[in-house]
Amino acid sequence: MAPPARPPIAVTGLGVVSPAGHTVEEFWRTVASGHSTAAALDDPALARHRVRLGCRVAALPPDGPVPAKDARRLDPFALYGTLAALAAHRDAGHPEPPPGRSAIVVGTAVGGRTTSDRESALYTEHGPLRVSPLMPLVTMPNAAAAQIAMRLGWSGPALTIATTCASGADAIGHGALLLASGRADVVVAGGCEATLTPVTLAAFGNLGAHSQRNDEPARASRPFDTERDGFVMGEGAGFLVLERLHDARARGARPYALLAGYGSSSDAYHLSNPRPDGAGAVAAMRAALADAGLTAADIAHVNAHGTSTVHNDRAEAAALRTVFGPHGVPVTSTKGAVGHLIGAAGAVELIAAVQAMNTRRVPPTANHEKTEEGLDLDVVHTAARPIRSGAALSNSFGFGGHNSTLVVTPL
Repeated sequence: MAPPARPPIAVTGLGVVSPAGHTVEEFWRTVASGHSTAAALDDPALARHRVRLGCRVAALPPDGPVPAKDARRLDPFALYGTLAALAAHRDAGHPEPPPGRSAIVVGTAVGGRTTSDRESALYTEHGPLRVSPLMPLVTMPNAAAAQIAMRLGWSGPALTIATTCASGADAIGHGALLLASGRADVVVAGGCEATLTPVTLAAFGNLGAHSQRNDEPARASRPFDTERDGFVMGEGAGFLVLERLHDARARGARPYALLAGYGSSSDAYHLSNPRPDGAGAVAAMRAALADAGLTAADIAHVNAHGTSTVHNDRAEAAALRTVFGPHGVPVTSTKGAVGHLIGAAGAVELIAAVQAMNTRRVPPTANHEKTEEGLDLDVVHTAARPIRSGAALSNSFGFGGHNSTLVVTPL
């Protein structure tokens, strides 16, 4: 028996805090220009590090919706997430579902790493009495979901998902499932992360996954490029408001797109390396296409995971060839511009995919000059490219073999 048709899910609000800007307009303008936001990190603690670069969020305006006193008590990951979620809610026209009919789904890989590292340093230097009693509340991965719920006054489920670099995409996918099952009427979903700390950078540098192009940071993140040497870490948040289409139209909302498909899978292979043939990614993409009722031919462009690491780019290229055929679809990676936002990446990149779909213009992959031989991808680079009207597919893959794919379609 065929499963019952689910109601169309609309994207009615967008919010972003990123190295490319604190509004969707600023973010999209930077990404569409192909400009990289990577820079040297001015932190004396990094002097002996292999990695001394990243894509950092610029100073936030002092008069934002979170008072300065409250902001100081939040880890940056939760602050970024709260600001992006509130911006998305505002952009959607402040929808207010009945009590208990809301949901918040947040993706993050690690939670309050900035605070955790700072308090650990205080403990090492000064002893246990200097550790803040608020540390458990500030660093817990669900801190962002709790803050968003309190700011909105929403009493429905407030959930946190951790699938490393696929967390933001999985949060959005699960938000859509809550709407489709009738368990919520309005969902705020996305991801947030702030991991540009000395300890984290040291770990990824020692792992060999992070670019060490410290002398030319703006050229360091090079997805699918023959000269790539690792990803560049970023920070920030992206959130979307999701509603059933008929509910959105009933209240006069103007949706950006339909969230038509969601697929996820596990490589069940290795903690850090993907399956070389991209089989897990293929499964996620095909599941998302089937969920959307589409075929590969319906996809006008792909926002790739595109980390700029050797193994991940090769595995994703193999997966894209399997699903779309050689040179089958224009591909871009937002990470060339804003770096790898870890748990926030999938959400921020889906916002870029929605913008590209609606403007019919795929942003160039920043720093990409020559595609590695054998990848057989149509990587958009140098300048933005006009595309036909059609659906967009966004990939997010994470450590541990987590694969997540989202498909959006125009209205």
